[in-house]
Amino acid sequence: MAASAEGLLRQPIYGRRGPRQPTSIPMNSKKLGPSAVDIQNHLYNSFLEGSTADVALRVHGSWDAIYNLHRVVLIQSGFFRSLFTAGFAESSPRIGSISGPDEIVVHFDDPNITRPAFEVCISRLYGGGPPLDIAPSLIPSLSQPLTSSFPHEPPPHKVPADHHPATPRFLLSLLATSVYLSIPSLASQALTSILSTVGPHTVLKYLHFALGKPIGHLDPEDGEPEAAVGLESVAHTIEYERSVTETASIRVENNLSLLDDSHIKKRDSSDPQTSASPISYDSSEEHETEGVGQPVCHYGAISDKIGEACACWLARWGADMLPYEERLEETTVHKERSTPVFTRRRSRTIPSGPYPATGDTPPENLGDLSIPLIWARGGLTPQWVAAIISSDSFFIRGERERYEFARRVVELRRKASIHPAEEEDWVRLFDSGIYYANMTIEAIMHISQDISPTTKRPFVHLATLQAALWTHSILRHQITIRPSSSNPSTPSSSAPSPPPPRDKELGITQTVADLLTAAPLSNGTPDPKVYFPIPGNTSVRIGDNGTNFSGTPEGGSLSMDQLFASTSSLSPPPSSPTLKPNPINTDNGPLTSEADFFGLRPSTFTAASAIASDTKGKSQWSSYPPYRFAVEFWDLESLKEKSRLYSHTVWYAGSLFNIYVQVVRKKGQVQLGIYLHRQSSIEPIPPSSAPASVATPTIASPIAGPIALANQRPGRGSFPPLFPPITQTTSHYSPSIHPSSRSSTPLSSSLSSSPSLLSSSPSSLSASTSGSTTLPATAQGVTPPQPFRDPRQSISAYFMINCASATGSSQTRFTSSPDVFSVSQSWGWKSSSLRTEEYMDVRTEGAPAKEGPTNKEVSLRATVVLGLV
Repeated sequence: MAASAEGLLRQPIYGRRGPRQPTSIPMNSKKLGPSAVDIQNHLYNSFLEGSTADVALRVHGSWDAIYNLHRVVLIQSGFFRSLFTAGFAESSPRIGSISGPDEIVVHFDDPNITRPAFEVCISRLYGGGPPLDIAPSLIPSLSQPLTSSFPHEPPPHKVPADHHPATPRFLLSLLATSVYLSIPSLASQALTSILSTVGPHTVLKYLHFALGKPIGHLDPEDGEPEAAVGLESVAHTIEYERSVTETASIRVENNLSLLDDSHIKKRDSSDPQTSASPISYDSSEEHETEGVGQPVCHYGAISDKIGEACACWLARWGADMLPYEERLEETTVHKERSTPVFTRRRSRTIPSGPYPATGDTPPENLGDLSIPLIWARGGLTPQWVAAIISSDSFFIRGERERYEFARRVVELRRKASIHPAEEEDWVRLFDSGIYYANMTIEAIMHISQDISPTTKRPFVHLATLQAALWTHSILRHQITIRPSSSNPSTPSSSAPSPPPPRDKELGITQTVADLLTAAPLSNGTPDPKVYFPIPGNTSVRIGDNGTNFSGTPEGGSLSMDQLFASTSSLSPPPSSPTLKPNPINTDNGPLTSEADFFGLRPSTFTAASAIASDTKGKSQWSSYPPYRFAVEFWDLESLKEKSRLYSHTVWYAGSLFNIYVQVVRKKGQVQLGIYLHRQSSIEPIPPSSAPASVATPTIASPIAGPIALANQRPGRGSFPPLFPPITQTTSHYSPSIHPSSRSSTPLSSSLSSSPSLLSSSPSSLSASTSGSTTLPATAQGVTPPQPFRDPRQSISAYFMINCASATGSSQTRFTSSPDVFSVSQSWGWKSSSLRTEEYMDVRTEGAPAKEGPTNKEVSLRATVVLGLV
């Protein structure tokens, strides 16, 4: 039979020396066979139609169905590759079978694996599947960091045709399923989407997932379909069979997949968590029976990364959410009083607008607000409430404000009901989570007389306040006492001689040896005193570190091991802030876990736990609690290069301190520096950063006073950009008129006396007063009360600055070992890890600066921990 013309072109032509290709007729390589796209379409159509399948996957889990699939495609998944190639019974297909494809039974013990997520995972192996659609109202942005709709009900969102709605529940299920099946590319995409949608309405759902709680049943009101969109006919649903047939069966009893236990594990929710903190936190379920008997599914470093992001968000925005919940409670009580027949408590929507000054009737004809429960009962557990409020990262102005906030939260929950077990948590919170020793005597006296209107008892035990007052007095004595002169002045002296110089250190720290020496003096009784570790030099990023989890630096795809490694907290080695560099202790492994509330637990120890944690005996400990305060900087985009923008000024242990930020351009790269400054008590207090005036209704901000109650500016529903991770370009140094030199710092007690130091004086600031239209706006500097002054010219202090990201899902934590602070001296960091582009316009050098306000409505929030040694 004669071959066709096309067939002749593809046949070799034989000569004396064997076959050769024809040279007279050019050939199009694209016609030699099907293209990659053709092959992909062929495989995907075979998946949709179930044709030529060689394996029938019988799935039992939250749904029961049979899928006709192909081994050659499934082995792209680590789970199926191990199943079909690692020597299991399923590795060898039955030979000579004419009854159809081999049937394999797979039991999914993980309740987070759902039908839509599984079908999307399988479809991605075939190179297809529906695109995912995330509602714009779930995505925070720089212009609307609490999402575009908050606090209002999100507008209706129409999912595009052939798209699958990526609800928070679906994203969590997709992550759990892709991790189970070992598909790192899809797991990384799901993780990125989750971290990009942490907001008021998702933070607790994501936190519960990180803590191992199941995602729950499908809620039709969320708009999530029962099957993946476009793949409804792929599954052949079946009734669940109680007896498993004699086919090949896989059951994972103790692990959620074939991955190593270090990645994924099932845990008993009743397992106690060990802790070195005297605050007896318990991150398990509520005291009620909720959650008892439910499986606990934890996904290793991936779960911890989500938990970190949620913890960071709660630390940044938690104080802002409480006024909304208090309004919700007031409105609910009003409705229950005015409508006795109302039986179902409405917990998520309240009328908007300000309350009238008098009367019980709230305003009418106003739209509904959608307020999630976070602090009230039904939101966080009491253990998590105590952990967040006690955290060094919690954004609250000072220790007195921390107490007032804790009081409001506890009373809000007590109004619903009083639980004896919760009351134990509140006792520990008020006794150990708030540092009363750093309050004024007037504040301590006020707290001692503060009685709970619900329980009719004081919030704080009197013994706790008395111990704090004693600690405060001892520290004051250590600072103000002057050593006697060894050479007293003679009577003939015309003027008294100055006191001898005092040491920069107070000598109030202790080592493990000191603690062991003091242990026998306690006659065997546990030392009730709390000790605080003196930190070293570290720089870490926790939460959403901005990593693009889609591939390796070389451009290849990630393995599951690389995915778990990439989600671990980053710990780059910073340069030492001291003149003589000290070794940096870095740890590239996970830095947080559920046991320490994903990095929120304060570093407090008992004597026994301090001794146990410091096996080498090299650490130092202090029994004096550090001073904690928070600062906020607005309109950084308008800050000129090398100009300073100050925070409000605080008083601690006889000295004045404030924080300032500065923009530095180095080698064409814009870096944002943040510094702790010891303020001179004889110089004018610099004006502090303040928000520009707004015309919208306001609520109280944890720092800056009134802020906008509802963001009225319409926003876009696009994803926020994925920012680069923390890099090695961090530098911790004391700034001077020569930033490149770290050997000198501004030590003058009077900046105006030296022309070379004019850039450090408040008069050189580019910021204006709050009454001007120039940005960044500032408020007049206020000198805080100074009960006493530290007479030393130089002091030694350690400190930590936690800088929250713009949307709150991560924070950069800078920690410094003790440094010497002379009057008017600063120590701090300038770093590209602060995500400068979140707060300001990163322009190329020489580009014109933008004038006037921008659409970025975020501020730089930071919390500071400061202690003397």
